[in-house]
Formats: sequence, C-alpha cells, structure tokens
Amino acid sequence: MTIKADQFVLEAPDTTVSVQQVFGIESNMQVPAFSSPANDAYVPKIDDSYVFDRNTTLALLAGFTHNRRVMIQGYHGTGKSTHIEQVAARLNWPCIRINLDSHISRTELVGRDAIVLKDGKQVTEFQEGLLPWALQNPVALVFDEYDAGRPDVMFVIQRLLEADGRMTLLEQNRVITPHPAFRIFATANTVGLGDTTGLYHGTQTINQGQMDRWHIVTALNYLPEEQEIAILLAKLPEFAKDKDKRETATLMVRMAHLTRQGFKAGDLSVVMSPRTVLHWAENYLIFDDLAHAFRITFMNRTDPMEHRVLAEYYQRCFGVELSYDRDA
Repeated sequence: MTIKADQFVLEAPDTTVSVQQVFGIESNMQVPAFSSPANDAYVPKIDDSYVFDRNTTLALLAGFTHNRRVMIQGYHGTGKSTHIEQVAARLNWPCIRINLDSHISRTELVGRDAIVLKDGKQVTEFQEGLLPWALQNPVALVFDEYDAGRPDVMFVIQRLLEADGRMTLLEQNRVITPHPAFRIFATANTVGLGDTTGLYHGTQTINQGQMDRWHIVTALNYLPEEQEIAILLAKLPEFAKDKDKRETATLMVRMAHLTRQGFKAGDLSVVMSPRTVLHWAENYLIFDDLAHAFRITFMNRTDPMEHRVLAEYYQRCFGVELSYDRDA
C-alpha cells in the first residue's frame, strides 16, 4: 500500500469538542479533534441517524483523548465497528479498518520486498505495509474481528500495544516511533477466551499477555428495546412517518428480543441481531409482506427443528400463525 504522509492536511488535532454538544452525552469531557478533515479519503462519513451508546462512546473518547488502547467486545450486529467510525467521523479523525481474517499475513501488515522500475531498470525495493504507514500518521487504526487473527499477525500487533508503541522494522533496520495522533482500537465477538456459544466459529483464544496490554475493554451488546426501536426508526424514515409501521417496528424488535431470550435458555441456536432486524424491515418494505420478509431474512437460515419455536414467538408478537415449512 503506497500512501504518502504528506496527503494529510493537518498533522495533529487543532481543536477540541464538547462531548455533551457533539454526542449528546452528559459529560464535561473535552476531546481533541480536527477542525476540518485531515484527509477526506480516510475520515468516515457522518451518519446523522446513528445512536451512541454512552459507555462505549466514553470509552472510545478516552482512547482518542488519552491514547488508550480500547477494545469493544460484543455480539454480532451491535455496531461495534460502526461505533468507532462514527466517533472518528465527528472528530474528523482519519480511520482505517483492517479485518483480521485468516488470510491476512504478517508481510501484508508490515511490508515486503517488491520489484519496481527505477531509471528504466528493475530493482528490488521494500514497500511498507499498512502498519508502518498508519503508525507514522494521524490515523485511528481499527482491528476488526481481533479474535480471528493468525498467531504470527497477533504478535506483530502486540508490540504496538506497549506504552511507547514503537515498532522495529527488521526489514529496514529501523525503529518507527508512533505519530502523536496515532490511535489503536479493536472489535471482537469474544474476549480472547475462545467461543463458548458456537456462534463464532473461527475465533480463537488470545495470548493473555496480549489481552493485558489493552487499557480499556468495553462491552457493546444488545440494547434495550426502546433504544433499538429508536435506531430502527432513525434508519428507516418510512417506518417513522407511518403510525402502523411504527407499531410494527416495535413488535419486530420485541420478536428479536424473544429470540435472544430463547438463545440464552437453549431453545434456539441463533439470535436476531439489530442488523438482522434492519434487514427484515428493509425486506418488508420491498415485498410488503412481513411474514415472508421474516422467513427470507432470518427463519430460512435457522435449524428447521427450531422453526416451531420461532413460529410461537411470531404468534406471540403479531397474533398471526406463521407457517414454518422451510419452502413456504
């Protein structure tokens, strides 16, 4: 990845913002920010409908303000990565996400030798990866699916979690000192202890010496019904404008909460995330059939043995008998 540091207009935050004014959270905290985007290409777009969770937001703002390493743990679909992006967007802070899937290797992060043309000749030259570049720039680096990373990659990251965060680039015999505005965040479905639910295949246990280097670990799990309904209505104005659809949105969220209770009780093996509810609502607007939208959004990807339970939940919420033939 060849990105030049001089693409950044501002090298450091040049102003502060009020947490209460910008995020609507009661707090006296003042957070450093950029008065204008340091680089439009890397600053996320603001989603005006986004609803901030208080504890998660304050944890992230502590990370931006005091250079704390912050990890957000929680179930899928709760908006962990989006939460970081939306905080960064309101601070005009460049933000880059790396998904630590099993194909991400150490050389992709650190860099590798590559053949380039210079003065008409092919020469071998070291090209820095994303980590050295981000480390030297005013960037918030987000590691998504942190508990799915390969061990060799995780040990590269571990050094960055130290207090000074300096990185020794062996390939070039030099030590990189982090930019004062460089920040690190991560999201994970587990807390490094492995998956005990069966929901997150591919995750693994993380070296506890590495977990100990994260200054703040906050949990972002499913929100109370009222907040989740507010998010759904904010995302889909078609529901907010129509009284009947507003009532339907309330029942859809209630249905999702029943699946989560059923999962905890062992009656279901999967749960409806807020993302799933949003997809259900979008499909309802497309097909104008709530039951059909539910089947194709969620029911058809569950165990057929659990369809009877889902039909019972559906009848409890909507007062309608739901056919649970998979091909219905």
